[in-house]
Order: sequence, then structure tokens, then C-alpha cells
Amino acid sequence: MGEDGSPLSGWKGFWSPASGCPLCPPAFSPVFLPGLVCPVGNLSLPLGGQVGCGPSLLPDVNAEGGNLTERGRRRLGRSTENPTKSLVASESVQATGAMSQQLLYRALVSAKWVSETIKASQPGLAVRLLDASWYLPQMKRNPRAEFEERHIPGAAFFDIDQCSDRASPYDHMLPSAGDFAEYVGKLGVSSDSHVVVYDASDQGLFSAPRVWWMFRVFGHEAVSLLDGGLKNWMREGYPVSSGKSRAVPAEFHASLDKSMVKTHEDIKENIESHQFQVVDARSAGRFRGIEAEPREGIEPGHIPGSVNIPFTDFLMESGLEKSPEKISSLFQEKKVDLAKPLVATCGSGVTACHVALGAYLCGKPDVAIYDGAWVEWFMRARPEHIVSESSGKKAL
Repeated sequence: MGEDGSPLSGWKGFWSPASGCPLCPPAFSPVFLPGLVCPVGNLSLPLGGQVGCGPSLLPDVNAEGGNLTERGRRRLGRSTENPTKSLVASESVQATGAMSQQLLYRALVSAKWVSETIKASQPGLAVRLLDASWYLPQMKRNPRAEFEERHIPGAAFFDIDQCSDRASPYDHMLPSAGDFAEYVGKLGVSSDSHVVVYDASDQGLFSAPRVWWMFRVFGHEAVSLLDGGLKNWMREGYPVSSGKSRAVPAEFHASLDKSMVKTHEDIKENIESHQFQVVDARSAGRFRGIEAEPREGIEPGHIPGSVNIPFTDFLMESGLEKSPEKISSLFQEKKVDLAKPLVATCGSGVTACHVALGAYLCGKPDVAIYDGAWVEWFMRARPEHIVSESSGKKAL
């Protein structure tokens, strides 16, 4: 679509979950499959493996297999019985492998897109902004207080520690589906909302990918991240608000996807079975065992067989996410095969979600998170299952 909304025919080009269709105006969100081309020029979803662009379909895609809902097909100007079947059968999809055989939501949205969406306030778009800032204790930052001082207009504050299993001895473990639904409903998030998450970290994005992953693990695929976070939002000169948020409660339905979460037992069994790859998102020093862990009583080191990709490696210096091409190269350099099962871990399950995001941008949406992460592993694992260049874990 041109800036005036007129069709542009004949254009073809590759785009990714990170960028979206380059010719669509900000109020439009592409429905795409990695590796396919976009014949911009109409609002349809043609057969034969071609993907068209249309008004935001994020709430109109069935999370169970990626089929467009009937409302979504009508909004695309097409009413085929099952357009996704032809997409999956296309040569382009077959070339990219099984991990691409579903419709993916746009994982990253720009500050400009969010700004224009706020201004447009289109009925039915139902965008809900969440500030998911969270920091380690030694950083001595109060995310809720900072939110009340400065946040994107219309945003609500998502407390990662509050929305967790409060009975667990480990940090911010996933809450039950019912508790999650109740919590986000009070923030004004409904099952029809397109959720956009950001944080106010110095890195650009730090904790927000955890909440992005939480929505997906509870069955809500219509969730995106603000690329570059509040840092980039302010750098581009967009306005901020202050004060507490006042959300209108909404109804949200959650259902846990157990395949997206790994337990201590799963990781322990994998040491022998090698059923999945494990990527650790902590810093190289903590992974190797030569840099102190931020939590008292927890020594550094790593899970046997795991690979280290610090979460900062997925970000540019500006705080924006690296391109899918660069992220794909990063995985390849670490000999991580995105065609095979992958699990991410870190210190407490927060920055691990950067690994899941990076893989998602490369077309792999099924990365699971070891929720207990290194804190649980160190506390429960036998000394021989702690790999460290320093003292490791002493036998009792």
C-alpha cells in the first residue's frame, strides 16, 4: 500500500518479523511467513504461497496452527476456506523448513508505529501498552516509581515479581493461568488486545521480552515488543506521561502451553538424552564461573552441554534489536541449529527470553524457557552437574 492507501502492484521483496512490510503504512500490520514475498497491491491473501498486506490482523489469527479466523479473512478481502493450507504447501515455505510453517505475529514494532497507533486509536485495534521494567536488586532502581515519573502515554505497569508464583522459592516463576488472566485483566488487557510491551532499561530492552514470552506461553499470540524500549522512544522525541495508570478492567482468558516451559527434571534428563540444545543468556563471565552471580548464595557456572550467547549480543549499541540475518549468523557461530529443539536459560528466566525472541525473529517460534534457570539449577543440581572454571559447587 502507498502512503495514500492506494495499491502498489508489481513490488516484491523479502521482509522479516523484525521489519514488517516496508511499503505498508504504520496503521497496517503484515501477516507473513518467513521467506515469502509480498505482492503488495491488494488487500487479499492470494493462494500459491504469496502473502498480502492488510489492516492489523493480530487479534484475528488463530494461535493453534496459525489459521486466519473468518473475521480476519473478511478484513483481508478474501473468504477462502483455509488460506493457510496453500501457504504451508508452497515451495517457499518448504524451503525454510518446518519451523516456518505457521503464521507469525509481528514481534517488534517501532516507536513510530506505536505513536501513530496511539494517535489513530482505531476501533477494534485494541492496542494495550505495558511497561514491564524490572531490575536486579543491586541496580537500586525502583521500576514502579520510575513508571510514575515517566512512561509512554496510555501504558500500564506490569510487575514481573507480582505476577508470579509467590509460593515458589525461586524468583518470579510463572503464575497459574488463572492468576495471570486475573492480573493482566486488571491492567485492561483483554483476549482481543494487541499487547505491546517495553521497558525503561539502559540496554533498550531487558525485561520486556520476559512478558512477551509470558503472554505467548499463556496462549496470547497477539503481543509485540517496542523495539528499543523507552530509551529509543525518548531518543526519537516522542512524548511521555507521568502519574499512576488507571486501567479499565477487561476479561482475559489464559491457557498454559506446557511445551514452552522446561523444568529442572527436563534439563537434568537432557544431560544424558541430548533431546534439545540449551542456550544460556547470562554474561560470559557468569557462564564460565569467573564472575560473581548477583544473588547471594549462588555461585557462577553453567549447565553441562549448554552454549553461551549473552542477551546483549542480540542488541545493537542503540538498543534496537539486530536484524534477523545477524541474529541467524550469531546462532550459527555458536553452532546452534534452529531446525532442532532449543531451550533458553539465564539467571532467573528473564534474559533467557531474548534467546526466544532472537530465534522467533529468525522464524523459530517454539523456543522453551527453563523457568527456574540458573538459580534453581545451582540450588538443586549435584556438584558434578555444575560446570565452572572456579570453585563450582561443593559436595555436602
